[in-house]
Amino acid sequence: MRHKCMMHEHFIKGYKFEDWMSKLPEQLWDIPLYNLAIPGSHDTMSYCLDINSPIDKSGPKILKLADKIFPCFVRPQIYKWSTTQEKNIVEQLDAGIRYFDLRISHKDHDTSSNLYFSHGLYTLLSVKEVLTFIAQWLENHQKEVVILACSHFQGMTEDLHKHLISLLKNIFNAKLCLNSDTVTLWNMWKLGHQVIVSYDNPIAEQHCELWPVISYWWADSMDPKDVVQYMINLQKNGRPGTFFVAGLNLTENWKFILTHLRKSMKTLTLKAYPFLMSWVRKQTPGSDRACLNIIAGDFIGLYDMVPEIISLNTKLLMSIT
Repeated sequence: MRHKCMMHEHFIKGYKFEDWMSKLPEQLWDIPLYNLAIPGSHDTMSYCLDINSPIDKSGPKILKLADKIFPCFVRPQIYKWSTTQEKNIVEQLDAGIRYFDLRISHKDHDTSSNLYFSHGLYTLLSVKEVLTFIAQWLENHQKEVVILACSHFQGMTEDLHKHLISLLKNIFNAKLCLNSDTVTLWNMWKLGHQVIVSYDNPIAEQHCELWPVISYWWADSMDPKDVVQYMINLQKNGRPGTFFVAGLNLTENWKFILTHLRKSMKTLTLKAYPFLMSWVRKQTPGSDRACLNIIAGDFIGLYDMVPEIISLNTKLLMSIT
């Protein structure tokens, strides 16, 4: 018991998280990853949005029209409300994030096969650059496992999907975990697998290296109380039998933005996090109906979000020993 309490204290106070999976107690090595508590980042790549890029296809037509007339006003608002992360991809990996929400797009009128990420705007970094950063990081952390949730695919043709899948296979190669593998740390270490790719498109069925879409619990609310209540309601129905995400992220609307011009997604999140994290601390990972798995949020460096989520695994350890 003393060891377990000390482990919890390490997670919260000054512990380094770049190798937290390899440092989990041996009793957790044979637990499926979808029964562990895993920290994730929502809209992972929004830290490098390009304020000068076109507005992505998800934006309403009236917003695009307003951008043409009042770009000096509209652009900064889109940028500050679409930015949900501040740490870059390597900093997120070092911080302990292991689930990445990657919203992939092809720019309108771009004749090349270059792909970017998007959230209101497109990113400065390309998909190929970011996947390469992740692969390089994994080379130096060979017992860490990442989950890449690829989704949205705005402007993507069948040929672009094939191009993206080829990129994933070429960059990660033998590190890719097959969707038939037993996903425990111990088994993945034996196989040399480090990357689980969830691909939200039917084309994934043609590739054994791609996993189906991972369910994301999204409350679609600006009120943290609504977010928590939404999670509680879903917990009553029982968790899925595989990977799923409890999204702590808040969602604004344009009416709110236009009446709160001095605020931003960060100010909204800062105010909400104490309440959200108080709920997180009460949660438990595992296979039981009300247990959680991946917990994702915005601005992942706030309020000890990552260590609090990782430390939930001490509860799982206590339940099996």
